[in-house]
Amino acid sequence: MLGFRLIVFVLALLAASGVRAEPTSATRSLGPDPVEFSYSDLLAHAAAKDIRAVTLRGNLAYGETVDGRAFRAYLPQDPGAVTRLMADGVKLAAEPDSDSRLASFIARFVVNALLALAAIMVIAYFATAAGARGGSGIAADFVRTRMKNLGGSAKRVTFAEVAGIDEARTELEEVVQFLREPKQFEELGGKLPTGILLAGPPGTGKTLLARAIAGEAGVPFFSVSGSDFVEMFVGVGASRVRDTFAKAREQAPCIVFIDEIDAIGRRRTAQSSGHNEERERTLNQLLVEMDGIEGARGVILIGATNRAESLDPALLRPGRFDRQIVVPVPDQLGRERILEVHLDKVQRDATIDLSALARQTPGFSGAELANLVNEAALLAARRDRPQVGMAELDAARDKVMMGVERRSLALTLEEKRRLAYHEAGHAIVALGLPENGSLQKVTIVPRGQALGLTLLMPDCERRCYSKAELAARIALTFGGRVAEELIYGKGGITTGAANDLQQATTIARRMVTEFGFSERLGRLSVVDASPSEELAELIDSEVRRLVQGGEAAARAILRAEIDALHRTAAALLEYETLSGDEFRHFAGPAPSRRHAVQTSNGA
Repeated sequence: MLGFRLIVFVLALLAASGVRAEPTSATRSLGPDPVEFSYSDLLAHAAAKDIRAVTLRGNLAYGETVDGRAFRAYLPQDPGAVTRLMADGVKLAAEPDSDSRLASFIARFVVNALLALAAIMVIAYFATAAGARGGSGIAADFVRTRMKNLGGSAKRVTFAEVAGIDEARTELEEVVQFLREPKQFEELGGKLPTGILLAGPPGTGKTLLARAIAGEAGVPFFSVSGSDFVEMFVGVGASRVRDTFAKAREQAPCIVFIDEIDAIGRRRTAQSSGHNEERERTLNQLLVEMDGIEGARGVILIGATNRAESLDPALLRPGRFDRQIVVPVPDQLGRERILEVHLDKVQRDATIDLSALARQTPGFSGAELANLVNEAALLAARRDRPQVGMAELDAARDKVMMGVERRSLALTLEEKRRLAYHEAGHAIVALGLPENGSLQKVTIVPRGQALGLTLLMPDCERRCYSKAELAARIALTFGGRVAEELIYGKGGITTGAANDLQQATTIARRMVTEFGFSERLGRLSVVDASPSEELAELIDSEVRRLVQGGEAAARAILRAEIDALHRTAAALLEYETLSGDEFRHFAGPAPSRRHAVQTSNGA
């Protein structure tokens, strides 16, 4: 420490001596004892024609009088000083202030040197302390893995808690069997898979599935995020990868789970620098460690990602991630099983219809279904109910799907009336085009970002949609705008249909560019292509035709059902929210509510 203090003291002296900006060389060039002139003295001597020449260096003026006396004067920030001197016939010259620039350079150099030296001394101190304590300390902890052990009987997860993803579960059950009885597989020449990649949308249960493998096999479960490996400092990520696998080998057999593995496993490119280069070094170390897993019996790496297509091919080849298992959003039967798992954890009413609730939650992931049940339990507690009933589950579903009710939002009576006609228009078109699904609820109570909502549910689980169904969806989006126009005229339409128009345009463009539903364009896909000017004009023309066809269909339905539109809008103004059956009751009977949308040229 004495040597360090001596170095700091010497550098401080250098800094103090280097910061001085006294132009000594310039002074010596003009004489040993220059006379100090004030600014007014300088101007007075110049006016009296008593100055022979002046040399400017920064804010200092050095010169010589007619009788040979050297002088020095300080020039203030006055742009007219030079002009006055030149007007009095003084010969002016300018030279760079080299001494001040040198002093500034020395000062900056000394400060940077001090900072660098201090950083080196701090790192050296902690590194020495870490070595003296057997590897502990800040420097050593910084390069250690962030992996956490989530095992233990208190947190054990089994396949009984995993529902709705039977295919993925079946694929992983033999891994559990291998961890339990490895000899049975080894005698047949089978090898434990090095890595398993779980790919699927967020909330589908990838982490839960990985924990269930460890829970069923009774082995430790280590979890770490892909972002925990990557740092701005070169080599830290690779060190953490090495430490992760070193600890896993010590605890074998075990499961190492890397969530969001695309944070370090993204596809490598030819151009890399800075942070990307460090990420690639971390990925290279991960590849090396995965190749070495075979020497550690019972270490299985499980990765999870939402974007499997973005991963590097070297990571996905056999011998590294041997299995790639898709964990999809559950279907209706899967949702029913997931709801049953979560409802078993709360006090629930025996009259709950799980099948109906599963039908009313299309597209929900396992995490969203768990959130739905939790929201229902909280709502039952606020209502002082002893059990969670179907009413609470329906309210929780609406909250998750549409947002929280905003009854505090003050709307004028005229705004509510316009909103009632807008939503009634959507619902009337939905009744006329059953391809859109079954009408469940219509409300003019603001929820989330929407002022009103029309809720439809598909009659069955859908994976593909026909051309007629998509055309019916476009017509549905125009129900609100057309209803406003019929009641208030073209000058009375509002901005409330902005999102509807966006949806209609998006559906129509995908029909033309992705699904091959345009007769003029043909069966082409131009999603990833750059179309020519002529092709782009044709695409725009077809999109416009489909959108206009949907608008025409909505207009025809609402004109035919104008009386039903008035009745249902009045009911919405009175009750604010109507169920599907209630809305159909106010709409009244009709000879034939089934309509069709024109989707082809001249047909």
